Amino acid sequence: MIVHETLARYSDWAFESAFAVLTLAMVLLVAEYATYRADRVAERELVPAGAPAGGTPAGSQVPGRIDAPPTRTMSERLGNMGRALVVVVAALMVASIVLRGLATERFPLGNMYEFVAMACTAAVLFGLVALRKPSYRIMWVYLLVPVLILMFLAATVLYADAAPVVPALRSFWLPIHVTIISVGSGIFLVSGVASMLFLLRIRFPKDAEGSGAFGRIAQRLPDAQTLDRLAYRTTIIGFPLFGAGIILGAIWAEAAWGRFWGWDPKETVSFITWVVYAAYLHARATSGWRNTRAAWINVAGFVAMLFNLFIINMVVSGLHSYAGLT
Repeated sequence: MIVHETLARYSDWAFESAFAVLTLAMVLLVAEYATYRADRVAERELVPAGAPAGGTPAGSQVPGRIDAPPTRTMSERLGNMGRALVVVVAALMVASIVLRGLATERFPLGNMYEFVAMACTAAVLFGLVALRKPSYRIMWVYLLVPVLILMFLAATVLYADAAPVVPALRSFWLPIHVTIISVGSGIFLVSGVASMLFLLRIRFPKDAEGSGAFGRIAQRLPDAQTLDRLAYRTTIIGFPLFGAGIILGAIWAEAAWGRFWGWDPKETVSFITWVVYAAYLHARATSGWRNTRAAWINVAGFVAMLFNLFIINMVVSGLHSYAGLT
């Protein structure tokens, strides 16, 4: 199998450019967060269609008078610029993945660098859909923090040169199984961030007295019910994807190793992670567990997913310890 060095170099440049642009977007979004006013966003969402910013119905406008368009605050302008850059980041990350695949003439999910790149891309793309409402947009600054950290680790500690994969990964199951798992992991990242912000919002409710720096940070977040709803709806999407990935991995294991399940460390922790998320969905639907208890279970699932990605792949030996994973 031939490796096209030029395409591989372009892929690395696209990934590095995505990291640089995401850093700039993070600066703009932090500036937006520092000057954000949740009450102004709420006012905008309550204004009916066709009405001016002051809330006067369109039918009561004075004939012949031209109402000035609503002005945007500096916070909104900074946020819009930051989110526009996030779209550029998504395009660069997709380009990096595609170029990596063309460079190696295989599906670009053969090592941890490529897996993390795919998961981060899924998180950013899903965030563009899930956080499109004005009341959610302020959460971008929190979603991008773990994405930036993961991208930094992928480009440094986890980086692997473009190369053919080991024989164990030369299967049509690779793009099916690993793509579903990586996309599910990216979606769970959004869900985990939402639950952590929910717990912060519950700890520091609106207009809390003497709450300090964390309280001032929490005041700019959406209300607790909105955050809890986002975490739940996101998990509903990621849960069946992750479960399907585990099942397809078992089918691949039977074809490659002659058994569906062997309690390999990677298999075991993946199953535990799936069970934790199943427990979260059950707790979320159970009276008495819907609030903080369910959110903590969701956070535990997110931690288990990170443990499976880093500790199991890089520290523990098993049948999945190949292709640059250790």
